[in-house]
Amino acid sequence: LLYTIKFEDMAGAIREAACDLIGYINRSPSPYHAVAEAVKVLKSCGYKRLEERDQWDLVPGGQYYLTRNASTLIAFALGDEFVAGNGCQIIGAHTDSPCLRVKQRSKHSSVGYNLVKSECYGGGIWATWFDRDLKLAGKVIVRGENGMLTSRLAHIDRPILHIPTLAIHLDRTVNEAFKFNKEEQLIPVLGLVDNELGAADDKKLSAAEKQQQEFPKHHNSKLMNLLADHLGCKPDNIAGFDLCLADCMPGSLAGLDSEFIMAPRQDNLVNAWAGVSALSKHTTAGSSSAAVLCLYDHEEVGSQSAHGAGTELTNLVVSRICNDDPAKLTSCVAKSFLLSADQVHAVHPNYVSKHEANFQPMMNGGVTMKHNSNQRYATTAMGAALVRELARSNEIPLQEVMVRNDSPCGSTIGPIISAKTAIRTVDLGCPQLSMHSIREMSGANDPYHAVALYKAFYEQFAAMEAKAMDENCDDEIFI
Repeated sequence: LLYTIKFEDMAGAIREAACDLIGYINRSPSPYHAVAEAVKVLKSCGYKRLEERDQWDLVPGGQYYLTRNASTLIAFALGDEFVAGNGCQIIGAHTDSPCLRVKQRSKHSSVGYNLVKSECYGGGIWATWFDRDLKLAGKVIVRGENGMLTSRLAHIDRPILHIPTLAIHLDRTVNEAFKFNKEEQLIPVLGLVDNELGAADDKKLSAAEKQQQEFPKHHNSKLMNLLADHLGCKPDNIAGFDLCLADCMPGSLAGLDSEFIMAPRQDNLVNAWAGVSALSKHTTAGSSSAAVLCLYDHEEVGSQSAHGAGTELTNLVVSRICNDDPAKLTSCVAKSFLLSADQVHAVHPNYVSKHEANFQPMMNGGVTMKHNSNQRYATTAMGAALVRELARSNEIPLQEVMVRNDSPCGSTIGPIISAKTAIRTVDLGCPQLSMHSIREMSGANDPYHAVALYKAFYEQFAAMEAKAMDENCDDEIFI
């Protein structure tokens, strides 16, 4: 821990931030919901929607957002004194988390049970998905009576799926090594086989009607009826979906003194929420730079998609902020900075040897800056010094972490965006335990301090950096 402050006077605000985060997580069982919830906050603050296909008429003091695939969001606020070519302070996070997703042909049954075939998304700790009450949430494509396709959010917020373990009486080795086949044994149970609605419908259908039923017929008819009732449409009008399984148990404060947050998807909804909160509190008055928030999908599977961090979307948006002027874009990039905000491994009390002895981030110790010389993280010496100074001058707690030489090191969107845009970057995030489990554990104080740091970054970083000498000069660099 580098900097500490007393928390007594902020106890109410800290708890309020933790509860607000928990509410956001509970309302965001899929990346689509995470973006929709973020949009609600931004619209309440006066942010206006932009369409990528349209011409943009941006003005100083303007607040804007756009979405792609409904699972990626970019929002930005131009300072009242902003001119094209000025820098951007960017916070990047991601909306997705490891989960099971319903396969595009999910219908399956076995010895009297209806099951839903699902695909493993990302690197989840799949053993934690057994014996949990599971619900469904995501995006559904609905065909209207006029043939128009629309995207709808669905959230079946009750336990309808379950993956049961095998009793110990049938596998005495289960406590030595819990092994299972992800294709054959990680299949959620939906219910018991009976006379499925529509299963024996032999009426003659036209070619168009058969085509309309092509997607629904590959899924359990009761599941499709449930979705249709939820959306207020006919089952045959469901033309596609991307549905995530999620834990039914809501997030909550926990611990003897309520010092922990127990909730799913904290990697990385903690930082998505903190970024939205910081941007919503940001004021454009007196600012000459742009405050930008990028929430990308598909980080957990490598970010290489049209709406992942590996896309050209960041470049395209920054270019349009610069009026698509190449010279002004070059100047803007040189003045810009990115905080890549993703969760960090807190030191584990039962596995202390897994952590580097000099770097043991504690929950409730503050946001943690990540370092890796092999560029698994994009933090540089100068970038780290600037973030340390930002935290110090605002009395915000800050920690740092490096992994052991004999331990693998994860990565995130920081190196991807930095390499794609040439924007200087620091990787950081809040410490947590049980990362990629169906239920994760973090500190209840850290969300408050994350918002404070990100808000200070938006409002103070450009002026603070301007006080430093040029990084390429021969003289000593100072703050």
